[in-house]
Amino acid sequence: MFMLRVIAAGALVAWGGLAASVIPGDARRGEQLFQTEQCVQCHSVKGKGGVLAPDLARRVDRDFTPAVMASLMWNHAPDMWAAMKDRGVAKGSLTPEKAADLFAYFVSARYFEKPGDAARGKQAFAARRCADCHGIASSPVAAAPPVAKWESLADPVVLAQQMWNHGARMRSEFSKKKLAWATITAQELTDMLVYLQNLPETRNLATNFVFAPSDSGEKLFESKGCAGCHTGKRALDVLLKNQTLTEIAVDMWNHQPAMKSPPPPLSQEEMRQILSYIWARQYFRGDGNADRGKKVFSEKNCARCHNEGGAPKLGKGKDAYSDITMVSALWDHGPRMLELMKEKKLAWPRFTATQMSDLIAYLNSL
Repeated sequence: MFMLRVIAAGALVAWGGLAASVIPGDARRGEQLFQTEQCVQCHSVKGKGGVLAPDLARRVDRDFTPAVMASLMWNHAPDMWAAMKDRGVAKGSLTPEKAADLFAYFVSARYFEKPGDAARGKQAFAARRCADCHGIASSPVAAAPPVAKWESLADPVVLAQQMWNHGARMRSEFSKKKLAWATITAQELTDMLVYLQNLPETRNLATNFVFAPSDSGEKLFESKGCAGCHTGKRALDVLLKNQTLTEIAVDMWNHQPAMKSPPPPLSQEEMRQILSYIWARQYFRGDGNADRGKKVFSEKNCARCHNEGGAPKLGKGKDAYSDITMVSALWDHGPRMLELMKEKKLAWPRFTATQMSDLIAYLNSL
């Protein structure tokens, strides 16, 4: 199973001037929680587990962000609780730290990655001239490692690191052959990875990867010269908004020809630190609108209980709200909330991902 340790959800950043504490999510703990909290009774991951609910590693939708995850869990919570009751599954507690671990586990299972197609990937591998140098078991070019030895197939961080370091040499090779730089799309790389990961020669590659918390990522980002260009509208928080690790690897590859000087090489550990810094910041950062969120708070009848009905006042905590804290609050307090809403004859509120982000922004503005 993939192993990931991320700086989780919006806890990394501050909204509306509120400073949030860092919640380190650990996929290994998340995988254990998935078992001990009996999520596996209904859900499966890559075919392992129950069939009553969707497989969390086989998604058919696109743009599946943490906000989408939070909104789906919220919308389907009453049905989940009913199904758990019917199956005799006890509902455990879900602290923000546990929720962060579960989010990390979902990321490690590539729940937030886009789906790919192996047939398209095979075509793209040839069309982008990758096969000119890289063979599967052996390569036509001696200096080009065959795909069967690509550890990057199992580790998206190594993938980004090798694509980054490989770029300067590739530019030279393309120039010698008088070929234009082979830009690729995120979908093409995703398709190629699905194709290459499922070859007989590569199926036994290790599938664990570690994504350490960013202790020195910001300092590395500055020392490598990245911060000198990526400011303002070119800030990576903006450019990489809601992008997966695969999409970031594509951007790093396509960015090579535009750089004025050869990019500084990065070790695997340096890439882990930098990606942990920039990826967690942009991927889990809320981008909701507080004004719209205020309307959501009213229209979804939140104010009926939290402002007028005796339920706890929201927006008064010391930590920022995020997708993770919303899921945690839902799981621990939702069943009682559902009972009270039934007594008041109020419909259970359902949110789109945008509405969830807007609501979070509003709560953080209070």
